[in-house]
Amino acid sequence: MRALLWVVGVVAGVLILLGLILEAVRWLIIIGLIALVIVIILGVVKGRQAVQHQNRRR
Repeated sequence: MRALLWVVGVVAGVLILLGLILEAVRWLIIIGLIALVIVIILGVVKGRQAVQHQNRRR
């Protein structure tokens, strides 16, 4: 009986940790995607500014 309680406790702990890790991974993916979009937008804006600045020089 005691061994069964240990097994159930360990399985429950592993499932809880797995759930937390998967939740953390999901949030990291969301944050990563947001950062990627921001970098792309900043790249486009800076690229346009560089092109406009170069055209003004001529």
